[in-house]
Amino acid sequence: MSSALCAAPVAVVSLFRAVPAPWPSPVVQLVAFTPWFALPAGAAFLLALPARRPWAVLPAGALLALQLLWLFPPDRVADRLLAAQADPLQGGQQGAEHEAGTGQPPATELKVMTFNAWKGQADAAEVVRLVRENGVELLAVQELSPALERRLDAEGLGTLLPHRISRAVEGAGGGGVYSSRPIAPLDSVDGSAFHMPTVRVDLGPAPAGDPNGRPVSLDVTNVHTKAPVWGRAGQWRSELAALGRVAVRPGNVLLLGDFNATLDHAEFRRMLAGGESGAGPGGPLVDAGAAALARLIPTWPQAGPPLPGVVIDHVVTSPQVRSYGYSVLPVAGSDHAAVLATLRVPAGG
Repeated sequence: MSSALCAAPVAVVSLFRAVPAPWPSPVVQLVAFTPWFALPAGAAFLLALPARRPWAVLPAGALLALQLLWLFPPDRVADRLLAAQADPLQGGQQGAEHEAGTGQPPATELKVMTFNAWKGQADAAEVVRLVRENGVELLAVQELSPALERRLDAEGLGTLLPHRISRAVEGAGGGGVYSSRPIAPLDSVDGSAFHMPTVRVDLGPAPAGDPNGRPVSLDVTNVHTKAPVWGRAGQWRSELAALGRVAVRPGNVLLLGDFNATLDHAEFRRMLAGGESGAGPGGPLVDAGAAALARLIPTWPQAGPPLPGVVIDHVVTSPQVRSYGYSVLPVAGSDHAAVLATLRVPAGG
């Protein structure tokens, strides 16, 4: 009976996760915690073993296997092992030569970071320290308030990242993109509750090894979708769908920020696949955290309600943009962690 009691909630959540229906807000929120249900699934399996009854062991084992399959998809595990064997070099010029020797197109490296400032409450000195110590070249901030923008300026962020496109407002609607490279505004996501701009980052001339001498650029969208709380699930879905349409544009694409969604949400997986129009010519988008098998490293909540941690902050790239060095670091004063990754952006896209 104990095994059945452990397995029952796992079965219910697994059904919600597996069926891509427009579930109401409470179900959407519950599905975000799917990774944690591997624990009761494991307990159900262990409790079923002593009885040696197939009708109890087999369902419990199937539920546990399903949770592990969702957490560690075989294709991502295989990709991770292959990447580890390849051991890509992390120097700019060295990386270009290395890729030329392996048939990969030469690429420019870019260290990126994103974090949600919790309505401007984040510690500006801590943010600037993270940028400086980690060599961040592109920073996306969500919930940027005018006061936080001033504090970041006072701490010297403008010296490290002199190029900026921002819209600082009170509350949760502000945001900003800071860069060490020149940036220019392109457009913004239609119909979003919070401003989600797309900017183009000029990464300069092609790296050594590109015979065509093509320039390198990256289209960056600072993401902050509406949370799927009571009555807002429809808005959340429409914003993720809009991001899917942004993602299939040609060239090198980066979406980073607070998606308020996890890989367990069908809507997020559909966005990675390019939404209604399908994946671009290079294939579906790549979530850097999932590619690094880091789904058990939560980005929220770092403060506030005592909830199990989930990964709702993401670094998502077009398939030709490779990533490594994924990490999640706390930010004092914020309920979100900062997410960092190093990207290898090819010329031409």
